[in-house]
Amino acid sequence: MDNLIMVIFGGTGDLTHRKLMPALYNLQLEGSLPKRFAVVSVARREKTDEVYRGEIYESVKRYSRNRVDGENFKQLASRIHYYRLSFDYADGYIELKRYLEDMDGRHGTDGNILFYLAVSPENFEVVTTNLNASGLASSSTSWRRVMIEKPFGEDLTSAEYLNKCITTVFGEDNIYRIDHYLGKEMLQNMLAIRFANSLFEPLWNNRFIDNVQIISSETKGVENRGSYYEKAGALKDMMQNHMMQLLTLTAMEPPVDLSANSIRDEKLKVLKAIRPFTEDDIRRNCVRGQYGPGRIADKPVVGYREEEKVSPDSNTETFAALKFYIENYRWAGVPFYIRTGKRLNNDFTQIVIEFKFLPGIPYFKNNAEVSPNLLVIKVQPEEGTYLQFNAKRPGTRNTIQPVKMDFCQNCEVGVNSPEAYERLIYDAMIGDQTLFTRWDEVEYSWRLIDPISRLWRSEKADFPNYASGSNGPSEADLLIRKDGREWRSI
Repeated sequence: MDNLIMVIFGGTGDLTHRKLMPALYNLQLEGSLPKRFAVVSVARREKTDEVYRGEIYESVKRYSRNRVDGENFKQLASRIHYYRLSFDYADGYIELKRYLEDMDGRHGTDGNILFYLAVSPENFEVVTTNLNASGLASSSTSWRRVMIEKPFGEDLTSAEYLNKCITTVFGEDNIYRIDHYLGKEMLQNMLAIRFANSLFEPLWNNRFIDNVQIISSETKGVENRGSYYEKAGALKDMMQNHMMQLLTLTAMEPPVDLSANSIRDEKLKVLKAIRPFTEDDIRRNCVRGQYGPGRIADKPVVGYREEEKVSPDSNTETFAALKFYIENYRWAGVPFYIRTGKRLNNDFTQIVIEFKFLPGIPYFKNNAEVSPNLLVIKVQPEEGTYLQFNAKRPGTRNTIQPVKMDFCQNCEVGVNSPEAYERLIYDAMIGDQTLFTRWDEVEYSWRLIDPISRLWRSEKADFPNYASGSNGPSEADLLIRKDGREWRSI
């Protein structure tokens, strides 16, 4: 691993305190940081290094998956520095450049810089433009990389403009667009489950699979993100990025090798093969919802329209369910059902592969309890795989019952899976783009979602249409039941 300075724009923000600094601490604990390494957190507030390090210590204590070891944190803290800068103050970047050159000399980081834009999307352009104008974005003797948080644009047009601004400065090979779902352990495990097991891959097609379901359910509401969520909604906050990434890893063809571009090439093919949504498709196969008041964990909660910074007659969806088809040789005719929502009755993310029933077998005619075979990839909070198959119930009667093989990777004693940001930061440091989203993936995701978003924004919905703590709107159940199927959750 090359030596480097990590420059975090938005160093006092929630993301830095909850995710980035705990991730860096855990990398320090595991010996996974460069030998010569420094962090420079950039933000508008006036702070000294000592005050900032004290704040980071409290955050790491609160949010780290490992208990804080004083000596290890002391080593990390000695590498952390704070720099005050208003992001739109162009001349300040010249001064920042001198400061980073001084830090490079003090820490021996060989001039390499990893920029992390932990800022709101409206600041992406101004930060990258000023980095370019100051000469910070390029070097003839060392590398420059940039990590960018979602959302990447508000629609295809804004995403194209933002991409042009950033790639002009850094180039595609140096841009690391974060989808933190790709850093989750079981998503990384998907390729191994599929392509390292002769039990699964020969069956992974329309001859044997009846349908695929990808479900992400949250009990929490929008919390303090009301102003952001009013612009985004479930489609842009979850469906365009996280859910599409779950889909592409599930449906992709085997890559020629495990290089970043080979894997991302196959993911892109999946997005290109999805049948585009017509207006009629959207009305028949897309469901939206917005939560009303209800109860979560036996406590009353308000509806979305009563949340802070949310319009009292908001038309923004907090739930979305889609049905579509991937029109290629492997998946032709297999429906994909995807749903995501807030203030639901459970917290989980999982991928369900439902296999077809065998035809003409006497057991299926005489046993009402025969269930389909299911393979479930449990992404969070439980990480693992679940396989459901049929077996004879003990006793004198020839009765079939579903049984299961259940593997929970993070349930075992001593297993403490890395947080997604640990893996993503580490990969960006070593220059591995496999778990980051390439521009053409972003582009085709927007091409799929934009028509749905435009129609939903143009028509007033009858909201709220599901209670907090429920399983979502009844229309989502109808979406799958009209096909003779049901939502599966393990």
